[in-house]
Amino acid sequence: MDDPSFVDHVADRLAALPGVRAVALGGSRASATHRPSSDWDFALYYPGVFNPGDLGALGWHGTVSELGGWGGGVFNGGAWLEIDGRRVDIHYRDLDVVEHELAEAQHGRFHIEPLLFHLAGIPSYLVVAELAINRVLRGNLPRPDYPRALRENAPRVWRDRADMTLGYARNAYAATGRVTELAGALAVSAAMTAHAVLATRGEWVTNEKRLLERAGLRDMDRLISGLPADPAGLEDRVDQAIRHFNEALTEAKP
Repeated sequence: MDDPSFVDHVADRLAALPGVRAVALGGSRASATHRPSSDWDFALYYPGVFNPGDLGALGWHGTVSELGGWGGGVFNGGAWLEIDGRRVDIHYRDLDVVEHELAEAQHGRFHIEPLLFHLAGIPSYLVVAELAINRVLRGNLPRPDYPRALRENAPRVWRDRADMTLGYARNAYAATGRVTELAGALAVSAAMTAHAVLATRGEWVTNEKRLLERAGLRDMDRLISGLPADPAGLEDRVDQAIRHFNEALTEAKP
């Protein structure tokens, strides 16, 4: 993290909003993996009720969504702003939802939700991962370890979804020469398998930006680029992907 005066300025303004109990810094800035051009990610935590109009009233330039404005679910809205010349994302986090998902994760339970910009969707334990990774700036938040039950159950769920995606793609896309659809299915199944690999290792995931690299699946670029147009060639790429996924999962097992 850099520019502590800017961080303090934003954190103080967010923490003073009605109903906000805690503020955290997330994304690459929290993990010190950012580039100079990286944006700033803040999460504000509130118990059940928050008025986005209060955030808008701060006068920062940008777009402020209503609750549920980003599709609902655990990722329930936020704002894209410019503050002092910097790009800032602010995420709403309902503490009631976060505490529920933390309890679910501790029992190995979760669900997967669609979300813009995410190939595989997001696991509901994403908000738990944020607790473990993000830097708390104001207030107090739990910092959970990766639950044993989640480590046992999540890999199976993700791998089953990847297998079903590839099975459907082989019959519906590869066998009929539908190259674009097959490319999409390979990318989605790779992201799902990457979630399975990292869950096997007990490593938290908060987005897909470096998901394939972390899981050792960046070589999927080679499989997807220059896909052949003939059914036999496409089916061979599906087989290669399956072997690649199996190898990554085997290597991830303790």
